[in-house]
Amino acid sequence: MNYTFSKKIADLKPSAIREILKAPATADTISFAAGNPAPESFPVADMARISADIYENASSKALQYGATDGYFPLREAIAKRQKAIFNIGRSVADGDGFNDETIVVSGGQQGIELACKVFCNEGDAVICENPTFIGALNAFRSNGAVVAGVTLEDDGMNIEELESVIKSTPNAKLIYVIPTFHNPCGITTSYEKRVKIYELAKKYGLMILEDNPYGELRFAGEDIPTIKSMDEDGIVIYCSTFSKILSAGMRVGFVIAPEAVTSKMVVSKQTSDVHTNLFFQMLCYRYMTECDLDGHIRDIQKIYGHKCSLMLECLDRELPRSVKFTRPEGGLFIWGTLPDKVDAAEFIRKASERNVRVVPGAAFNCDTGAPSNSFRLNYSTPSDEQIVTGIRVLGELAREMGL
Repeated sequence: MNYTFSKKIADLKPSAIREILKAPATADTISFAAGNPAPESFPVADMARISADIYENASSKALQYGATDGYFPLREAIAKRQKAIFNIGRSVADGDGFNDETIVVSGGQQGIELACKVFCNEGDAVICENPTFIGALNAFRSNGAVVAGVTLEDDGMNIEELESVIKSTPNAKLIYVIPTFHNPCGITTSYEKRVKIYELAKKYGLMILEDNPYGELRFAGEDIPTIKSMDEDGIVIYCSTFSKILSAGMRVGFVIAPEAVTSKMVVSKQTSDVHTNLFFQMLCYRYMTECDLDGHIRDIQKIYGHKCSLMLECLDRELPRSVKFTRPEGGLFIWGTLPDKVDAAEFIRKASERNVRVVPGAAFNCDTGAPSNSFRLNYSTPSDEQIVTGIRVLGELAREMGL
């Protein structure tokens, strides 16, 4: 059979990360390629206790259909927590002329896709940091949107380039940003640039999609206000998730946006999955209200702070100074950049042959054909021993290649 696929899907490429993870691995394989939380960060005992109680005493609700916009007690708990931590959530009473609403989605990924669905027609553009999250790029492209990249610097988007791209892209509808502990680069956008991004969006009539899955994983430095906390005009859609603080497999995320926006997202979600897994929504709510979530997050911050410091120490010791690395203050990723003269694809291939896997930087490019001499490292998943051994292998390879 000769299949004719839709234009939206025909040219869509699989996630490079998922393909790497599918590749055969041995007991000796060290993967810095995943974006997974550390297994030791899962609060298994508390979740087991709560799960058993839900099955025993609330199964008729947990195993039934639920509301598309989410389990109401969880929505209220999320809204209260995000207001307390990030000053997110506006109302007419605040004098802003709009009400923010919280809805539950099936992981942050669905929130990204729904935002694109409700604002972008076929051929409209989403302006993104370049490089950026693979899942977002695929979500935009699968909905027929064009991706326009803006160079990502050490403190966020190049603002002059952003305005230039906005001016030259009249069909742009969204600015997509990961301002805190960026995926893949690990950098954090400065307060000054966050303000300017908001001002440019307001000036040119664009919506901002602020993706913040790592915001509570800060282990160094000082907090910077979210862009959503600046939103007095109803132009910011805020997307986050429980994937990095409770469990990625639960697929429970949330969106906070003006009610007029979330109502359209809910209608669109009804055509996809009807509602997010109700059992896990109830589990999230019970954990938030019965357990020490803040203490649990502090424990995760300690785990990742240690792992990141260890990886950076090893990189500084094993890799030549010609290879540059970002120095995250939170999140899951370090971004490495090889000298221009080096064939990054060869470096990554040879590392894989030695059972050390990283993600090629080209996978995160807004332009699918653009080369990259960078690669992404993840420190949350591997053990301390794997970090030490794996970085030593990369150092040996770098010296053999004359870096």
